[in-house]
Amino acid sequence: MIAAIVVAEVAFWVLLVGGLAVRYLVKAQRLSSVILAGVPLVDLGLVILVAVDVVRGAPPTAAHALASMYLGFTVAFGHSIIRRADAWFRYRFADGPRPTKPVKGSKEYSQSLWAEWFRLLFAAIIAAVCLLVMIALQGWFVPTSVGEAFGHPYWAALVILAIVVVAWFFFGPGSTKSGDSNKDREDRSGYDSSTR
Repeated sequence: MIAAIVVAEVAFWVLLVGGLAVRYLVKAQRLSSVILAGVPLVDLGLVILVAVDVVRGAPPTAAHALASMYLGFTVAFGHSIIRRADAWFRYRFADGPRPTKPVKGSKEYSQSLWAEWFRLLFAAIIAAVCLLVMIALQGWFVPTSVGEAFGHPYWAALVILAIVVVAWFFFGPGSTKSGDSNKDREDRSGYDSSTR
């Protein structure tokens, strides 16, 4: 199962970079769209593989739990990764504008932290649903202690997801103010935040 996750990760990046290279270096827009459309199929293949393995009665493993978390993160963050990679390819190979980050302390920066955290929350929900389905397929049970939860790979993954979501909130959007709109105006006036 670990090998399947590695293959899925490699396939994700090969399709992403390949699709963008075809778009900006070969100038084949339609072929590029077809290649990039294959990115979600990688996730679908991984889901099918995990589902078949679990339904066949494979014992719970950390690899199954990792596959569920990988799926959640690629579904939630995949589109934004593709969008950022596309912006960088456009900048490098098609004279597009240089991608910039919001100015730290600006309203846009605060909004970006919230957007990223909500994507993480969405990823965690997807992973949690997959994990709970696998728990149900294996024979539903609820651990009675933290030690028992960490002794089972699926429940341990659920606990880790909850910790990551809470920690990300406190170190991300929970630690910043709503932002200064004056810094947004400064950014729009030509400030390149990537240089700071």
